[in-house]
Amino acid sequence: MRLMPQILGVLLLLGAAVPAHAELDLETALAERVMGDSEAPVTIIEYASLTCPHCASFHNDALKDLKARYIDTGKVKLIYRDFPLDQRALMASMLARCAVEDRYFGFIDVLYRAQDNWSRARDVNKALAQIGRLGGLSADDLDACLKNEALADGILRMRQQGTQEHNVQSTPSFVINGETHPGNMPIEEFAKLIDPLIPTN
Repeated sequence: MRLMPQILGVLLLLGAAVPAHAELDLETALAERVMGDSEAPVTIIEYASLTCPHCASFHNDALKDLKARYIDTGKVKLIYRDFPLDQRALMASMLARCAVEDRYFGFIDVLYRAQDNWSRARDVNKALAQIGRLGGLSADDLDACLKNEALADGILRMRQQGTQEHNVQSTPSFVINGETHPGNMPIEEFAKLIDPLIPTN
């Protein structure tokens, strides 16, 4: 699997700051992954699958504008929750959650940017191992991660929770202050939903 230079750059930065893991802390691995100010007035919960092309489109395009306009300005916090649609998506979710917590979104970014490569690879284990290794995870850590049944069960419970609590049926789905909106949207559509929820004073 060949990775684009910009993806390699992100991975090398991750690797420089990600120490090897001795043993996975399951509670930490399954903790909420939040982007933005925890006190932001608007909460978006994103349910996504790492093999979903529409999810990749959101992360590679619309998320940049959403961050600049709403997340980085303290108006919105984004909670990312796994909703794997297949075994490969589950494996990739496990890989990201085995990384150091503050590097999680870096791994997610790389997995979406390189989605066409690893998700279609003949040997998905080898493809994910390359990403994990360049991101600082040792072969032993990665092997233990992908064999961790408790971690896999926790991610699948996250998916089940999305279906039961928010009626999520497809990816990506965005729960904006409690209301579920399925499908990828351009920033203009997000703005129509977010702006009325932001306090004016």
